[in-house]
Amino acid sequence: MLDFRASWCGPCRAEFPHLRLAYKAYKDKGFEIFAVSLDESKEKWTKALDEEKTTWINAADLTAFKSKAASDYGIRGIPYNILVNSKGEILGESLRGEALEEILEKYLH
Repeated sequence: MLDFRASWCGPCRAEFPHLRLAYKAYKDKGFEIFAVSLDESKEKWTKALDEEKTTWINAADLTAFKSKAASDYGIRGIPYNILVNSKGEILGESLRGEALEEILEKYLH
């Protein structure tokens, strides 16, 4: 899953408990999260990672919405994610809370 978020985004931060549960439940079945931060402050970004106890892949170029990744994927709002299978097929977008768990259960049971 390619996941776009930022430390200053309240709805993004609210999703972390769901992401932690999904990651714990499905990482051994092939689920991986590649999180792209749209932060500008390294300090705020790394503090949020520590506070949220993220254990998946996290990246940031600290240029916020001007980042190449945000531009390439046309990101205009966050949180936003794209769930892609190993064949590169998009299985879902903007999956939050139970919607993410349901689709992971469907494809990775």
